[in-house]
Amino acid sequence: MGSCAAHAAASRGARALLLERFDLLHHLGSSHGESRIIRDAYAKARCLPMVRLARRLWSDAEAESGYRVLTPAPHLSFGPRDDASLVRAVENAGAEEVDLAQMWGGAIRIPDGWLTAVSEHGGGVLNANKAMAMFQALAVKMGTVVRDNSEVVSIEKGPEGGVVVKTSGGEEFRRAKCVVTVGAWASKLLKSVAGVELPIQPLHTLTVYWRIKPGREQSLTAKAGFPTFSSTGEPPVYGIPSLEIPGLIKISCDGGPPCDPTAVTGSPVTAGDSEITERVARWIEEAMPGHVEAAGGPVIRQSCMCCMTPDSDFVIDFLGGEFGEDVVVGVGFSGHGFKMAPAVGRFLAEMAIDGKSNTAAEAGVELGHYRISRFDGNPMGNAAKDY
Repeated sequence: MGSCAAHAAASRGARALLLERFDLLHHLGSSHGESRIIRDAYAKARCLPMVRLARRLWSDAEAESGYRVLTPAPHLSFGPRDDASLVRAVENAGAEEVDLAQMWGGAIRIPDGWLTAVSEHGGGVLNANKAMAMFQALAVKMGTVVRDNSEVVSIEKGPEGGVVVKTSGGEEFRRAKCVVTVGAWASKLLKSVAGVELPIQPLHTLTVYWRIKPGREQSLTAKAGFPTFSSTGEPPVYGIPSLEIPGLIKISCDGGPPCDPTAVTGSPVTAGDSEITERVARWIEEAMPGHVEAAGGPVIRQSCMCCMTPDSDFVIDFLGGEFGEDVVVGVGFSGHGFKMAPAVGRFLAEMAIDGKSNTAAEAGVELGHYRISRFDGNPMGNAAKDY
């Protein structure tokens, strides 16, 4: 979100500074790795305008950079037919029910009576690392200064207006406005800066890659039309067609145990990892036994942090209080925000520069839903306005 906000601000001619706590393209947060799903199969209708705007902005950024980070793919949604959220997601995406026995060589089997539907448009796979590098490079090309290994430890009101940002290295940066997109570290930073206690719970999640059985390697690729997929059943698995690592397919499971981001210094292995891999392995043995090898476990394990709000929605708001509209907050992206990054980055940049986001209004995105004040016990007010 920060890289996209810097790019959006620089596109407006603003002088932007992007501060990164760790090395660029590090593996300690929520935006690393080779792949993320983009889809419009959302049960919450309010998500649709944002993801569709983001899809257009991904295309614009690819055209601007001259290379691709998004591989189109259909999206398969499945789960119990009486799951109301699944039914809404299928309807909102305009997905069509399909017979999986007739699709992709019968690669996926699910329980009888489940709903299975495919959305052919608007979906795909995003290369996360490449996308991060793309937006940072585009921002730098337009004059943005990027500093890595610069942990922000405080944000203060400037003596003559604006804000002063201080880092653990003793540096001070003065700017008119500040956008905070610090992911799993948001609760700690915002509490120390302004006394705001955001109920954002970082979770340790695991993404795993499994070996495709011999002779099936090509049939499960994005090139062959194999879809991204997600289940609302038990376990809540999701998958991405074989793309970034030939011969392997990414199939994992939502959720994970709470974690402390301040204690993270590498890619931790937790007690919850074995539980996730065992749940996914059992699903593979039942649903894809002829195509994916589950015996022996996954070939690759990658750790990630997912920052959950109580309602699984984002926080996109002015910090308020003494900071008024000088500090804008974009946090709590809850495991499904990466696909939205170009749209969110533009909203944040426009809010910082203009005090509102015309792009959000024109796209039909209701940013009022994402305010800090929706959480009970927020000790600070924020700008009571529609933006």
